[in-house]
Amino acid sequence: MSFEMNKIAAAILVAMILAMVSGLIANNLVKPKPLAQNAYPIAVSEQPAAAAAPAAPAGPEPLTPLLASADVNAGKQQAAKCTACHTFDKGQPNRIGPNLYGIVGDEIAHDRGGYDFSPSLKAKTGEWTIDNLNQWLYKPQDFAHGTKMTFVGLAKAKDRADIIAYLNSLSDNPKPLASQ
Repeated sequence: MSFEMNKIAAAILVAMILAMVSGLIANNLVKPKPLAQNAYPIAVSEQPAAAAAPAAPAGPEPLTPLLASADVNAGKQQAAKCTACHTFDKGQPNRIGPNLYGIVGDEIAHDRGGYDFSPSLKAKTGEWTIDNLNQWLYKPQDFAHGTKMTFVGLAKAKDRADIIAYLNSLSDNPKPLASQ
């Protein structure tokens, strides 16, 4: 039995030596030559890569062109995801977030039925204009870093325009959207 094992071990050893010798012979027969120039030339611009790429927009795109065709009903459907934290009808109580009736044109962090706004939002001045609402709905944390609102925002400008049109309709005196 040990004679058979010796034959198997010898066969494996001979195969390995044969493979090694074949590799050495092949390397000596075929020697690759480096190319003098690339087979497929690649055009390289002299400008730095950062200058060639267009700059990313600093914030959300303006909504003025979209407000003319904004759909209040589509905005109401979009705002349905906000009902977990907000109420929308006049006189309704605050939830985790404030009641949003009459928000368009109102002061930022203005008293909304005793709602306690975060310090970062209280530090903001001005009104909830179309531009401010656009920035807020785009990325609330960028508008007021440290705000209580954990919503990540709406990337689509059309969705933001529809929601702003809906919020504007929730008022005793809706603002003209085109002038803001």
